[in-house]
Amino acid sequence: MSDAIREILEQNKTLAVVGLSSKTTRPSHGVAAYLQRHGYRIIPVNPHEESVLGEKGYASLDAVPEAFDVVVIFRRPEFVPEVVESAIRKGAKVVWMQEGVVHEQAAERARAAGLKVVMDRCILKEHAKRFVAERI
Repeated sequence: MSDAIREILEQNKTLAVVGLSSKTTRPSHGVAAYLQRHGYRIIPVNPHEESVLGEKGYASLDAVPEAFDVVVIFRRPEFVPEVVESAIRKGAKVVWMQEGVVHEQAAERARAAGLKVVMDRCILKEHAKRFVAERI
């Protein structure tokens, strides 16, 4: 049986995290720190952060000068369409909407542009379920 999420996590190692906060109490910070510890490159995208987790931050996806594979969205659903449009422009392969982030129209737009979409799922939980349990 194919596991599309496992494939995404195995094949895509550069993550632009939209809404990443330097506040350690925020879910975005904990999730990004976990992923960084597990070998992923994190690119913080937040107009209010100069750097997070030792990585230079950018005000928007469009401002990121390098390529990234996955856009992880920690923003309210009403902000998702503009993030998806930027992800399409920047050539991302995957749009990942964290738990509680659902926007069906934006998901369809991303799919129509050839991107894979994961919606309303926590990337940390999905990674841990597939890879951390294997090491126990």
